[in-house]
Amino acid sequence: MSKKRNFSKWMLATGTILLATGTAFSQLTISGEFRPRTEYRHGYKKVADSAQHHAIFTSQRTRLNLMYKTEGYQVKIVSQDVRTWGAQSQLNSIDPSTSIHEAWGEAFLNKKWSFKFGRQEIVYDDHRMFGSVGWAQQARSHDAGLFKYKTDGLKMDVGFAYNQDKQQMTTTSYTVPKSYKAFQYVWLHKDFNDNLKSSFLFLNNGKQVNYMNGTQPAYHDNYTQTIGTHTKYKKEKISVIFNGYYQMGKMPVKPAKDLNAYLVGIDLGYKINKNLSATLGYELQSGNSQTDTTKAYTDVKHAFTPFYGTNHKFNGYMDYFYVGNWSQNVGLQDLYFKVKYKKEKKYVGLDVHLFSAAAPVWDTYTYADEIAAGNLTPKYKEMSKTLGTEFDFSFGFPLSKGVMFKGGYSMMMASSTLAYLNGTLTSAGTPYTQANNSWGYAMIIIKPTFFKTNLKKEIK
Repeated sequence: MSKKRNFSKWMLATGTILLATGTAFSQLTISGEFRPRTEYRHGYKKVADSAQHHAIFTSQRTRLNLMYKTEGYQVKIVSQDVRTWGAQSQLNSIDPSTSIHEAWGEAFLNKKWSFKFGRQEIVYDDHRMFGSVGWAQQARSHDAGLFKYKTDGLKMDVGFAYNQDKQQMTTTSYTVPKSYKAFQYVWLHKDFNDNLKSSFLFLNNGKQVNYMNGTQPAYHDNYTQTIGTHTKYKKEKISVIFNGYYQMGKMPVKPAKDLNAYLVGIDLGYKINKNLSATLGYELQSGNSQTDTTKAYTDVKHAFTPFYGTNHKFNGYMDYFYVGNWSQNVGLQDLYFKVKYKKEKKYVGLDVHLFSAAAPVWDTYTYADEIAAGNLTPKYKEMSKTLGTEFDFSFGFPLSKGVMFKGGYSMMMASSTLAYLNGTLTSAGTPYTQANNSWGYAMIIIKPTFFKTNLKKEIK
């Protein structure tokens, strides 16, 4: 019997016990999710070259959720299976696809304070700095503790995490790739009135630096600080959203380099009528210049990192930027226009992004030509900052009651600068831009509620 089947039975049995032993002020919900998604990729996340073939596959996320709440506490357990269709043999005896996505408890200390601890999703505001990354089948969760404060119009979370890859005896060395060693943060949210709401975030993010101390391996932790705000104003048909963040501290490199980076974004929305809305926006994330080679500049890193945000939600659905890539690059400017028609559960939308670099890109071709012509001291010249234009078309509608279908198709019209930065070159070593960079998907979503007690009004 598979691990997944055993765990599912355990969750159902646990839910039955909790219901049987619960007080009059308790609520139990057992729910699930079935989400297969077929994708077509050609030039996804990176400009395609002349010999690249397309890819087609189907992945699936399956979840079983157990949520229990009573007077003094609440707990949640999410069992998750993420797989690609066909990746396992039909007679496989080992199945590594199942994991625990969430397993947390929250103690209600009093009417205003609670403490939430365990493996959990951390989501704030528009997902820009902390998000669930729900688009990815595996999604994101943290092993962390949160002190939570809530009163009328005011919320505050104080969070902390300290990661280790195993139970150790003599060291705190952390070897898990693409993860953080520790963080501490404060998130504060205030509703000033019905129209104006604002959040403040301070994040102290630590990553381990590994190096050699003579002949012996050594390590220490470097911390960067992110401070900023997410502010939203909405009145009648108009909405304005502002994001502003600044990063400083020490980068996780040896020798240490200072960090001086920022993100600024503004989003203007207008509801044309009951069903139709439009958005015009601009976002700037700072980056590292390739043409400023002075020591004063190169001793400092200037590239912004949206650490734990749902980056697929921003900067185009083809994930060219900040989705496991583009880190410590030339930054990004994103000028976008979005229009969406939504009626009940049906929708259709089109997003257009005009991308350009935030920092100068070195024109290596002109530089090489000048060297070849005998100029031994050529100047660092810039390539065009234009990176490309992306079109994202999306739609969704109910297939039947409780079953949702979502689909979309995207195209990236890449510039030679983006091809150069992606390393997509012709045999002559020049950027290749003739490929059709496109991506499409079709997804079915079912989120059943298997069982739910009807005592919600009695929960304090």
